[in-house]
Amino acid sequence: MLTTAYINRIATAVPPHDIHPAFVRFGRTLLESREQSVFDRLAVKAQIAHRFSVLPPAADPEGISVDALRVYSRGRFPSTAERMKLFEKHAPSLAVQTVTKLDLGPDRDRISHVIVTSCTGMYAPGIDLDLVEQCGLNPSVERTMIGFMGCYAAINALKLARHIVRSTPQSRVLLVNLELCTLHLQPTNKIEQMLSFLVFGDGCAASVVSADPTGLAMDRFHAALLPDTRQLITWKVRDSGFEMLLSGQVPGAIARGLEGVAGAILDGAPPEAIDLWAVHPGGRSVLDAVEQGLGLGPKALGDSRSVLERFGNMSSATVMFVLQLILDDASAGGRGCAMSFGPGLTAETMLFHKV
Repeated sequence: MLTTAYINRIATAVPPHDIHPAFVRFGRTLLESREQSVFDRLAVKAQIAHRFSVLPPAADPEGISVDALRVYSRGRFPSTAERMKLFEKHAPSLAVQTVTKLDLGPDRDRISHVIVTSCTGMYAPGIDLDLVEQCGLNPSVERTMIGFMGCYAAINALKLARHIVRSTPQSRVLLVNLELCTLHLQPTNKIEQMLSFLVFGDGCAASVVSADPTGLAMDRFHAALLPDTRQLITWKVRDSGFEMLLSGQVPGAIARGLEGVAGAILDGAPPEAIDLWAVHPGGRSVLDAVEQGLGLGPKALGDSRSVLERFGNMSSATVMFVLQLILDDASAGGRGCAMSFGPGLTAETMLFHKV
């Protein structure tokens, strides 16, 4: 019989700077006056109160720059190289801060594998080695980097951690999901693109996966590639940073797509059999689309909406923030479904239960 893998612990952290109010003020000034009222209205409907960044906000974001360091100044946005230098400067400290919150103690020496996900930056030697050195891990720990998979990368990393534990039950996997999304703001006067930037923030999650029967038992994974949606989400490296295309058609595609694959995702169970929903809050409209596609009640995605309001969309780290709420608050025995969306358009999903 195959060993069951469990998410034993989850810790999360965000940078100290709440950038959201400053961005709303800055973003509206890039638009034509007739679009500013529309942007203001949609910013409220986004149901995001806070998003955090490694960049401190400017005292007057309607002036020359949205941030106090003038990384994003009107008429002068940074190159890809400049953005990657900022990632290399800030990513290690946020990763170490998050892992420290796990309070590994004597378990530190038992960590056998490190998996890191990120689609917002890269350098080598990378975050994996920074964690080994700064967190006192065994230098011979097995390390894996999962890059550029977007918002669903955490589910793929959990899938890999499960494979590791099932093949070698004494393994203990440290999983880190780190994203600095605010390093990829692009100059634009298009309201749709500005609204996509309105959603993203920086954040990090760290978790331990092992065969110890505590926390969330990972029962089953399923990937659903929604047909004819390849062009709706793209994420590409260009000279002036990473450029995202997040089509306004994404919510509709998710709602329609889930209606056809719900049975496969839930292993034949009806949605009402699921007690705990950890849906990646890609945005308010994405959560609305999941509710519609699966026929869920208005309270089913409460944890996801809470994370969206408090932190925005932190790409791969975000679903782990939702799972942390469930791990901390849910009663034992509850059946759950985790779900994240990203380029493809793909839904990566995991069935689990609380022990």
